[in-house]
Amino acid sequence: MFDTIVVATDGSESVRRAVRVALDLADRFDADVHALYVVDVGEVASAPDRIRDEMQTALEEGAADAFEDVRSLTDRPVTTAVREGHPATEISEYARDHDADVVAMGTRGRHGENRFLIGSVAERVVRTCPVPVLTVRQLDESEREP
Repeated sequence: MFDTIVVATDGSESVRRAVRVALDLADRFDADVHALYVVDVGEVASAPDRIRDEMQTALEEGAADAFEDVRSLTDRPVTTAVREGHPATEISEYARDHDADVVAMGTRGRHGENRFLIGSVAERVVRTCPVPVLTVRQLDESEREP
């Protein structure tokens, strides 16, 4: 049923549950795992000129940390990719390009703590992605296992 699972990660704590769910699916279906990190060009472009290069570098370095987090949660091989662009577009295109069966992602990322119900990137991916999208919300403190 699932041969290729793409998990979109930005390395944030709120995405960690989505990573765990994606890895659980991969284990159950013996699926290939792709971890995708998108450097948001809009975020970089809106930064002041004097810090734009530093911000680009920091975001790219964030990918390495995000991938290490994914790898630390599994013994499965993980294919990693960094793309630059608008996150929703890049996630959808990556899923299409790699013939993914499902995309797993959190409902809130680095900037989503103040979003209503579902983050704007997740919402756009759900609406535009050519494959099913599994959105995983972060649990509140009261819902977490001890």
